[in-house]
Amino acid sequence: MSEATGNIESNVRGYCRLFPAVFDTAVGSTLTDASGKTFIDFFCGAGSLNYGHNHPVAKAALLDYVSRNGIQHSLDIATKAKVDFLDTFERLILKPRGMDFVVQFTGPTGTNAVEAAIKLARKQTNRSHIVAFTNAYHGHSLGSLALTGNKYYHSEFYGSRNNVTHLPFDGYLGDVDTADLLAKMLADNSSGLPVPAAVILETVQGEGGINVASRQWLRRVAEICRQHEILLIIDDIQVGNGRTGKFFSFEDAGLEPDVVCLSKSIGGGLPMSLVLIRRPLDAWKPGEHTGTFRGNNLAFVAANAVLKHWADADFESQIASRGEVIQSWLKQVCERFAAQNFCYRGRGLIWGLDVKRGDLAAKVIRQCFQDGLLIEASGADDQVLKFMPALTIERPLLFEGLRVVDAVLCRVVGEETSPSDQALQVMPQLDLGSISSVGGSASMGTLGQ
Repeated sequence: MSEATGNIESNVRGYCRLFPAVFDTAVGSTLTDASGKTFIDFFCGAGSLNYGHNHPVAKAALLDYVSRNGIQHSLDIATKAKVDFLDTFERLILKPRGMDFVVQFTGPTGTNAVEAAIKLARKQTNRSHIVAFTNAYHGHSLGSLALTGNKYYHSEFYGSRNNVTHLPFDGYLGDVDTADLLAKMLADNSSGLPVPAAVILETVQGEGGINVASRQWLRRVAEICRQHEILLIIDDIQVGNGRTGKFFSFEDAGLEPDVVCLSKSIGGGLPMSLVLIRRPLDAWKPGEHTGTFRGNNLAFVAANAVLKHWADADFESQIASRGEVIQSWLKQVCERFAAQNFCYRGRGLIWGLDVKRGDLAAKVIRQCFQDGLLIEASGADDQVLKFMPALTIERPLLFEGLRVVDAVLCRVVGEETSPSDQALQVMPQLDLGSISSVGGSASMGTLGQ
């Protein structure tokens, strides 16, 4: 592992341990390190680079903006960069979806949006409780950590966990409809669950293991929220911005949330975070929630440039087509490695291959890195390989990245298989030519649905 920054940088650094190289340049879906080695990117800046590295249109807009001395920092003062972004966002994203929402700019990262959303919900409803879900991930500031499921962050020294209840996410209890549990507890005055200010959820849990909520479950939760006048907050920080196929991850279920959190890719690769608030719920007073870097004009410029992808009527079908390639490959993998009980799940261009063991996933990730591919894991035990390439990835690079993972799986699983088992299990290299690239809406399943 490279320790280029190890003498001065805190031990808290993490991704540099997963990807031990000194990276120098990046274009589209590839990165090149200081030694000249090129890597295919299935990591995508943890979801912040949905449009790839150094998108040419965004780069040109930024260079022009800086060269003409455009405003760089402005708090919440109006600037042309902000006005242009808001005009584009309203025209291409909100109006076509019939969303009468106002936009609140928060600090530069996703947890700032979550903190603002729950603070607003409490103010709007005069209630303090929040319902979140098992395997949830909502950020690393103290309020967001209280909503995050991982038990490590619920140690006493991490801060207060008061006023948050975690209920089972869709599928957590197998075939049990866990929305019924929420409804029952809210209807029972002795359940111990107070009527909350808000329910917050991810429609696809990214860090939780690519857990995909069904349309029916999402609609039921939304209806329960309406019945009890509870605000529904959708955390679309990782799985919004087109990641699941449409701009918002909740569109496919026909949801009408009260508050939406966006960050990561909304800034076109630069730090930006915002909260969308249904107009009647905008209860803030001027200056009641602030942040020094809530006016990142460079991010406004980059965001305005990449949002124009959504003016292309074919953009969604292109995402679906790439997602179908990954889904078809994952189905083959699960069939070929049936003895290991691998399974897969996902939507659009976020997919997970559950290899059941964190140590096995770690081996695959390390070997993929050596073979020129960046990929990470998620899930309670980091047992789910996470496929999250750019929405704009070129098809040859997508195919080549899958070939790398396929070869590594054959090698790593083969090393762990006894000679007698090997005789019973055929593990041929993948023939990507057999994979259909026809677009379509994909869901989830052990071998697909």
